[in-house]
Parts: sequence; structure tokens; C-alpha cells
Amino acid sequence: MEKTQIIFRKGNNVILRPVEEADIPLFQKWMNDPEITQYIRAIMPVSLAEERSWFDRVSKSASDKVTLALVDIATNQLIGTIGINNIDFRAGTATTGTVIGDKKYWGKGYGTEAKMLLLEFAFNELNLRKVYSDVFAYNKRSLAYANKCGYVEEARIPKHFYRKGRYWDKVILAVYRKPWEELWKKYSKLKKK
Repeated sequence: MEKTQIIFRKGNNVILRPVEEADIPLFQKWMNDPEITQYIRAIMPVSLAEERSWFDRVSKSASDKVTLALVDIATNQLIGTIGINNIDFRAGTATTGTVIGDKKYWGKGYGTEAKMLLLEFAFNELNLRKVYSDVFAYNKRSLAYANKCGYVEEARIPKHFYRKGRYWDKVILAVYRKPWEELWKKYSKLKKK
């Protein structure tokens, strides 16, 4: 019996789908790769049991978060995760985070496309007004792709994170619905029908 492809959101190059139990070993591999974790808060080794525990938490229905897998349409390969967290419906805000775990996809626009699809969901389905993200100041790729998605720097907390033997600024970025809608119109025209 052929497995049905689950599609929550689809772009030209990526599909966003719910995370699956079969994804756990790859997630664990990524969370133990220093080349990947240098850009996120995770620094401790992650066992398979810990990754399963994380999966159990994020795969349960919750009103304040959504965690999705990023899949390359061309190869049907899992390449990362993306999520909306700390959803506050009263304030109309949330935070986002993305990990492209398959390094051969870095710098090729997959994160930008995935974030645009996630923001479409956040603004047009969840009715949020503002979405935050925070980045280590040295993560130039993440800063650049956030900018492409309409994020602007709202604040900078000096010497907030310790990485690579020194303290780094935490850059807090935000994107508001109205400016993002103009970007979405342009993006939508580029999407395949």
C-alpha cells in the first residue's frame, strides 16, 4: 500500500507537513551536529529518548504552537523543521523558528519559501498581527532570509548568547501583517498554479 503524502502547505519547492515519528532519527542527528546547532539554542547532546520526548510534546494538539516538517518537493526528502510558538491570540502575536537540518539546502531559498508559507498560515488563518523571531547576531543567513520575508529588527539585546567562545547580541525581529501582505502578493504571483 502506497503511503499518502500529507500536505499542510505547499510552495514551489517545499511542502510543510506535520512531523512524524519516522522523522525522529533525522531530528536527533541534526540536534547533535555542531554545524547546525551553532545557530540555535540547543547545545547539549540529544539522545534518541530525548528526541522522542520532544516529538511527543510537539506532535500533540496544542493551541499555542504548531511544529511542521519541511520536505523538498523534488525528492520528497525531509530537510528541516519550522514552527510557530507562543501563540497569543489575545495579543495577536507569536514567535517562529526554523532549522534547515540538511546542509545541502542552506542558502538556496528553501527557508524563505517555508517561512512565507508559515506566515501565510499565521496571518491568514490564525489572524495574528505580528510574528517575532530572534537570531544570534552572527547568523547572517537567518537575518537575510528573515528580511526577505518582511521581518525588521525591533530590538537588540547586547551580549545575550554565549557561543564560539564569546558573547553575542540577540537580534529580535518582527514582521507585521500589513507589510507582509505586499510581499505575499508578489510571492503568490511566482507560485506555480
